[in-house]
Amino acid sequence: MSTPKKQALGRGLSALLQNSETDITTKSATGVVAGSIALLPIEQIEANPFNPRNRFEQEALEELSQSIKELGIIQPVTVRKLGYDKYQLISGERRFRASQIAGLTEIPAYVRIADDKTVLEMAIVENIQREDLNPVEVALSFQRLIEECNLTQEQLSERVGKGRATVTNFLRLLKLPVEIQAALINKRITMGHARPLIALDDVAQQLNLFKQIINEELTVRSVEELAKNSGKGKAAKAEPKSEDLKELQKSLAEYFSAKVDVKKQNGKGSIVIKFGSDKEYQRILELIKPN
Repeated sequence: MSTPKKQALGRGLSALLQNSETDITTKSATGVVAGSIALLPIEQIEANPFNPRNRFEQEALEELSQSIKELGIIQPVTVRKLGYDKYQLISGERRFRASQIAGLTEIPAYVRIADDKTVLEMAIVENIQREDLNPVEVALSFQRLIEECNLTQEQLSERVGKGRATVTNFLRLLKLPVEIQAALINKRITMGHARPLIALDDVAQQLNLFKQIINEELTVRSVEELAKNSGKGKAAKAEPKSEDLKELQKSLAEYFSAKVDVKKQNGKGSIVIKFGSDKEYQRILELIKPN
């Protein structure tokens, strides 16, 4: 028997968006929902002040704008009514901004009933489902849900459709030094690199291993081994290069006119030749090829 596929949205948000009782778009006098989408003037809609995401890449917005010009808006935005002819976005700000760039005067929207706390929760949960968020952005979103929506970690995991352990691991990222958090944001390291750092006991040890990751371009597996073998929180240090290895590294660097890194430990190792462009790669390739 196959397992039902988990919905993309967190269960709390999904339930709210799909509940007709929160829909005030077109209700008859008897309260029966006659439809679920309204075509609203863009000028009557304001941005969501609770949206945790306030940076939007202009190039991506331009691409989405072009798509909207050609195909229209496939997925309506979600708004709440603030007053007469006045609405506020709950989710879909990228679509809203791209529609403005495309010159649209109207946009399809679900109109929902929601107070400030509900809007904040919906905006954050919808934001978490985005695939391009970095781990720190996800962690900060989790923290906001806990602090501003008064959720426990258990309730949070239910809202976002993620396991309790996953939620805990993301929140622990916020305890790492700012240098490491910045590296996560800038994609210099991955979540896989950061997870073993969390297990180290103090900031100095975390920073030492972090610098090792950057300088030696360590794999996630290597970081896990170093953290595992670090004893009581002391990060293991790489074995210093012998004079023979240093000489070999220098000779290879001169021969290839490139940065070369030679590593050897317990009879095993690697020689890495670094290049910065396709042209440099082709030059090195020609030197390696047999005559």
